[in-house]
Amino acid sequence: MDGFINYSKYFNFNILNFPIGKTRLLMRKINFCLIFAVIFVCSSSIQAQQTISLFNPSFEDYPRQSFQPRGWLDCGGDHFRGESPPDTQPGSWNVRLKASDGGSYLGLVVRDVETWESVGQRLMSPIKGGKCYSFAIDLCKSSVYVSQSQATGQTAAYTKPVVFRIWGSNDYCNNQELLGESSEIDNTTWQTYDFKFEPKGTFNYIILEAFYKTPTLFPYNGNLLIDNAQDIVEISCSEDTPVAVAKVETPRVNQPKPKKESVSVAPKVEKLAVEEPKVVKVEPKEKVSEIVKPKVLAELDKDLIKEGQVIRIKNLEFKADSSNIDSDSHEVLDEIYTFLKENENVTVEIGGHTNTKPKDDYADMLSEKRAKAVVDYLLEKGIDKERMSFKGYGKRKPIIRKDAYNKIAQRKNQRVEIKILSM
Repeated sequence: MDGFINYSKYFNFNILNFPIGKTRLLMRKINFCLIFAVIFVCSSSIQAQQTISLFNPSFEDYPRQSFQPRGWLDCGGDHFRGESPPDTQPGSWNVRLKASDGGSYLGLVVRDVETWESVGQRLMSPIKGGKCYSFAIDLCKSSVYVSQSQATGQTAAYTKPVVFRIWGSNDYCNNQELLGESSEIDNTTWQTYDFKFEPKGTFNYIILEAFYKTPTLFPYNGNLLIDNAQDIVEISCSEDTPVAVAKVETPRVNQPKPKKESVSVAPKVEKLAVEEPKVVKVEPKEKVSEIVKPKVLAELDKDLIKEGQVIRIKNLEFKADSSNIDSDSHEVLDEIYTFLKENENVTVEIGGHTNTKPKDDYADMLSEKRAKAVVDYLLEKGIDKERMSFKGYGKRKPIIRKDAYNKIAQRKNQRVEIKILSM
């Protein structure tokens, strides 16, 4: 055709004219470029939304007592000398609940001597400060958990609800920043709890912990079961999700709601807000005051006590290394006075005890003075001295034998008791 120039004879662009070997080489180059482009796009997407997977997130291992699941570090035993590691459940302490995911799960406890359990692990990639993350995990408690009380040495039920806490750290079991905290876990069937946290620092470790519901005057025995931890996923900090937030710089913690119950929360709150004034109008103020103020020594009742029974006098405080009774302790002493006045046939012994730290002579002297101070208070109120005696036991009858490293154990040992001698 006139005027037509066939450029293919100069540049050889027609792939059909390629020899077979060169055609294969060209196709390989094209495929390589396409694969590289896909990898680049995927890696850019991953960098945009970081996902951190945990090792053994379902806590799978052979169920056994005092052995945490593989891949998780025992942090409770690291903090508290002599305490055993957490358990891989089910099967220990009469815990029989089936796993939420897989065949086993993690069991943590809090104890009445102010020790608690936690586990941790090094993350595959760090949680970065200033970023926001979502995290979900299945939680519940066992309705049956039978073990020994560390305070009394007697069989006890570890069934009180506890809270679940998430910590960030850059060292082995060293709690550095509180990332999330739940409400009391009182459900006895598995429920998924969602958390959203925004760490201030960058952390390479995560720590999962059971802890007491605060504030609490005295530590108690409770359990927490944990299973099916999800990936930690970076999210937009402006993302509006119904999850828990906890920041160390503010004391406020928004409690997580189980997914199944999140829809029904708002209507219940509105109904309570409408009906509450009606209840207040009907209830007399006198009755409210009676309900709010229970007895300190509820067990000091003529229908409950028996000869030989020993009752610890709660809320009885003395000045340090002194037998001077704190004024806040008069309430419980007045209860003892009222009981003795109303039950004139009862005779008692007031016994004083110290912790195991002082020397024997000093412990005997201090415990006797404190017991005598209680008797003197009751004498001044009008109780006959023939109905009361006092004795200092020093440190010979500790509730917890090793209390040198535990202030709560020292407080339990340092006590005054009332013993029913006769009725």
